[in-house]
Amino acid sequence: MLVRRSRERGERGVTSQHLVNSHGERQRRRGFARLSGRALAAGLMGLVVTAKTASAEGTAVGTGADMAPRTEATTGAIAGVVPGAPNFAIHVSGNDLVNNEGQAVRLVGVDRSGTEYACAEGWGIFDGPSDATSVSAMASWGVNAVRVPLNEDCWLGINGVSGRWGGERYQRAIEQYVSVLGEDHIVAILDLHWSAPGGTLALGQQNMADADHSVTFWRSVASAFRADPAVMFDLYNEPHDISWQCWLDGCVVPASSTGPAWRAAGMQALVDAVRATGATQPIVLEGVDWAGDVSRWLPDLPWDPLHQEVASIHVYSFSGCSQASCWNANYAPLAKTIPVIAGEVGQNGCSGGFADGFLDWADIHNISYLAWTWDVWGCPYSLVSNYDGEPTPWGAIYQAHISTLRLTPLVGYPSGSITLPRLATLDGLPGPAQLGAPS
Repeated sequence: MLVRRSRERGERGVTSQHLVNSHGERQRRRGFARLSGRALAAGLMGLVVTAKTASAEGTAVGTGADMAPRTEATTGAIAGVVPGAPNFAIHVSGNDLVNNEGQAVRLVGVDRSGTEYACAEGWGIFDGPSDATSVSAMASWGVNAVRVPLNEDCWLGINGVSGRWGGERYQRAIEQYVSVLGEDHIVAILDLHWSAPGGTLALGQQNMADADHSVTFWRSVASAFRADPAVMFDLYNEPHDISWQCWLDGCVVPASSTGPAWRAAGMQALVDAVRATGATQPIVLEGVDWAGDVSRWLPDLPWDPLHQEVASIHVYSFSGCSQASCWNANYAPLAKTIPVIAGEVGQNGCSGGFADGFLDWADIHNISYLAWTWDVWGCPYSLVSNYDGEPTPWGAIYQAHISTLRLTPLVGYPSGSITLPRLATLDGLPGPAQLGAPS
């Protein structure tokens, strides 16, 4: 969501260009995903075990060579107990998000804007407090998920970002904030929100992730958080003015009045970057047209060896899909197949009407949602008037709504007992032939 500058829709057109995979390779991945889903799902069920079982009998883990459960000591490169890890986790099973006990859960949360722009603008990392008190205020509303928008230049410390706010300092600040969220049993959804190609400082949203830095960004972020089972990776915020082929495989974004042509990275390259680190957490993929269009989300779904992908939509009163008839036609069918999160929900205006209507609809269709935004900017988007959690009119509507929900807790094993899988690099993952599928 852009609120600090206008959304310049259509400022760039896109010429699709196949960059990543040949047609044959894409079909190989499609066939692998279709034919091996049950095998991979079965393998995943054995990946998270208690330390008690691991110490007594060894740990069931998936190997990079065959992804089949096997017994392995928990000390080593394959798997290990994560000291200080949150005592809860989130993963995908069918069209549900589930907790460690296999119970279906819904995420009901907020977006916490600031970390995408403060560093790049040169005056901080967060816009407002990021301490335990401020997080507890969120938790007091019943929030169980917070989406944290990130800036790739700030994380990587490139393109002129001040060392006072960027690079290692930015990374440590985000890691600490995610840890604080975890202490209140809140899932952190890390979102690549602002990016820019080449030597351009990331000061806004682009059509799509850039091939220059975004793959490196996700390798770094996923490496940093691969031991945290309560994190999700939202690969790119609001792709727009691109084709679905570009969304999947990347393309060349043509020159415009704002700059020269540049190469976009597709979702497949970003998924590969995350999985190559050994990170096993759910991956969130937003649709095109500012995350409003999911018409080809399933046909063009990137290959994930763990089948841990989640669809994300953004729903505003001014969105292209802002009526129940559109939601029923486009979002409801998808939610029967894959978990769906409305990563941003908001409206023009401070009163209810639109937003509470969508929330009621999402409750019926088992769709998770996060409201934009837990910041003190004022009407219409701010949920709070201060970081103690005093609601604005929009915030009061949202707070009242989620207070009526009876959500399954994000429960988990006793603290310190979570054992996480470790994947080999993508080159070590199985192909169709290893699973009896035609190549």
